[in-house]
Amino acid sequence: MDRTVETSRTRLLGIAGQATAERPGGKWSRKEILGHLIDSAANNHQRFVRLQHEDVVALPGYRQSDWVRTQNYAAREWRDLVELWLAYNRHLAHVIRHADPAATKHIWKGPSGDVNLQFLIEDYLHHLRHHLEQILASSA
Repeated sequence: MDRTVETSRTRLLGIAGQATAERPGGKWSRKEILGHLIDSAANNHQRFVRLQHEDVVALPGYRQSDWVRTQNYAAREWRDLVELWLAYNRHLAHVIRHADPAATKHIWKGPSGDVNLQFLIEDYLHHLRHHLEQILASSA
């Protein structure tokens, strides 16, 4: 995760101006996708920490479109979003590196069913890389 985050920083900061705000086909802009990744970090942070202290945790799901709209990521400065995303994911990489191996089977009771901490960590990393590819694909 550390490598993904650090190598993405320069590439993300290299995207400039209007390219961060364009909404291809009415979909989310790069700003909104990065905002979605910040939201994902915030939601998963709770899960990663709480599941190391409790065998079972019930937390609400994430209404992604509502969160992105409510926080109005489209109006934020790109550099500010990149730096917030970077700082949050550096911290999550630290949390994941130091996760208690005995807690990997602890369960989050989510709206789509029960999943364990190990799955959540792996899914978070997959999700992160997927959206980074979306953001960076047309800036290469």
